[in-house]
This record gives sequence, C-alpha cells and structure tokens, in this order.
Amino acid sequence: MPAEWVRAALRGGLVIPAHPLALTDDGALDERSQQALTRYYHAAGAGGIAVGVHTTQFAIRAQGLFEPVLALAAETVAALDAETGRRTVRIGGVVGGTAQAVAEARIVARAGYDAALLSLAALGEASDEALVAHCEAVAHEIPLVGFYLQPAVGGRRLAVAFWRRFAAIPNVVAIKVAPFDRYATADVVRAVAEAGRAGDVALYTGNDDHIVLDLVAEHDVRVGAGTVRVAMVGGLLGHWACWTRAAVDLLERCRRERASGAVSADLLTLAGEVTDANAALFDPAHRFAGCIAGIQHVLRGQGLIASTRTLDAADVLSPGQREEIGRVRRAYPHLLDDAFVAEHLDAWRA
Repeated sequence: MPAEWVRAALRGGLVIPAHPLALTDDGALDERSQQALTRYYHAAGAGGIAVGVHTTQFAIRAQGLFEPVLALAAETVAALDAETGRRTVRIGGVVGGTAQAVAEARIVARAGYDAALLSLAALGEASDEALVAHCEAVAHEIPLVGFYLQPAVGGRRLAVAFWRRFAAIPNVVAIKVAPFDRYATADVVRAVAEAGRAGDVALYTGNDDHIVLDLVAEHDVRVGAGTVRVAMVGGLLGHWACWTRAAVDLLERCRRERASGAVSADLLTLAGEVTDANAALFDPAHRFAGCIAGIQHVLRGQGLIASTRTLDAADVLSPGQREEIGRVRRAYPHLLDDAFVAEHLDAWRA
C-alpha cells in the first residue's frame, strides 16, 4: 500500500510533468540534459514527475534505457528533495500484457518510485473482467495510477462499469483522465463517485484540449440518496513538460478560483489560450504525430536539452508545426517561462 504522504500529496493536487527523454545527436542517453530537465521540473515547483511514459518514448524499453532512465530521474529527485526538504511523487510508466506489466512494475518499485501509471493499450480486445484482473495483478506490486488514453494514440473506450471496478482496487491512488472526450471524462468522474472513492482516488487531467476547464470544474454525482462532489485536482501532462513554471502558477490560480466559487472571465479566456498553445505543441492537425517533437523543440530552444534527436526517426515536427509554436509563443508570452529557465539554466546543466 502507498505511503500516506503519497496519497495526501496526490489528493492535494500536483503539477506532474511527463518527463521527456534527452538524447545526444548520435542517439545516446544525454545524462547531463536528462538531469537538467529533472532539476528544472523540481525548481519550477512540480510536485511529481512521470518517467517511462509516452513523452519519455516507449522505445526506451527496446533500447535498454528503461531502467537507466528511471534510475537517473529517481536519484536526481532524491538528491533535490534532500537539499530542499521536499517530497516529490515519483511515477513510473508501465505497459504491455500482464507478464510484462508486472515485471515493469517490479522494476519501477525497485527504482524507488511511489506509483505506476498503467497503460492498457496492449489489451485492446480484452474484456472488462480480464482488464480488472490485469490491473489487480499489477496493483499487487505497486500503487496504481489509472490511465484513460485517447483512442487516437492507441487507447480504447472503457465503460463506467470498468472504471467503477478499477477505482475499487484498494491500491489505486489516482487516475489520469485523458480520453480527450467529455462523455468519457464524465464516465470516470461518475465511476469514482459510485465506487465510494471520491475522497481517496485523486483525479488528474490528461485532457490536453481541456486543461483549465478540467481544473476549475466541480461535478455533483448522485449516489444513492445523496450527492458526491468530485473535482480534478491536478494534471499529469506532456504539455507540462515545457513551460512548467507557468503551469505551476496556472494550477494554483485554478485551485484558488475554484475554491472561491467564482471563476473569472479572464480565466475562461486563458483556458482557450492554453488549448491553442497545446494544439501547436501536440499537433492534433496531424493526429498528434508531432507531440513529442513539439515538446523537444521548445526545450531545445530554451537550452534545457542539447538535441531534439528521438529514438524513432519519424518523431519530427509536422509541416507547419514550427511556425505554429512560434505563433503561440508570440501570442501568449504569459504562458511561457523563458526568463525563469534562462536565470537557472547554467546551474541545472552543471
């Protein structure tokens, strides 16, 4: 079972960047840049990191980089936490069929991670019964963060009944809700309430097209004779792998305005700007083909990584994406953190 501080931190709401992979121009792990990214996220105020996930590039497994990348991030975070007296939630990505997922969960746990983000993409045709059994097997090894992945990038439709049973697994600590679909998002909200876990299982937005509105909305779910209020408390996002300092400020503003009961018109305007910026980064115009490359492009421009090299040669900017990123940078300077990065970059890359 997870440490109580992990549950409390997740319930409180965190910025959790999906940690990218930094390579040299010749394709080797760039440890200096990899550590610089981790130091950046910590200094920016992120309360967690997610490593070994899509933004880290799933091919790290085939390239023998899964364990080294997990270890480097965990060691870097441990040193930073010791220096600052903080506790950062470490989440490791777990994929594949049950045998692979269980094996990866054990690796993640041994590396000192607090929870696993469990992808179900490899079980596209499995029944709910089989999915639940799979999740229970992995939960036996490490606390779980569920993952509702959008179908456009390999996810599948998951019913309310599945999420209700998933939320009832005692070792589930959170769910990343990322179907990019309001109906499917509502299914997870309802399921967690109906499972009686609304006050325990933290909901995190992964809906890059709806970040701000997910973070300010509250949902009243009818359960029996009463009503349960459910809200998303933070984000586990590839989008937050860059411009992270601004993301920390954004989450705090969303939390503050939601608590006040009066969400401002300015924040609703900002919601549209964040979505527009995400469209440039994540490339929905080309079915998200440039989503990794978009993040890498920004990080390289800030000097945080030395190369935009990826493990898959096809992971490059889509036609017109560079120009779109330039456009949103000019349009929304308040969404950037260039000055913050420039001030500290030399220390992070030391």
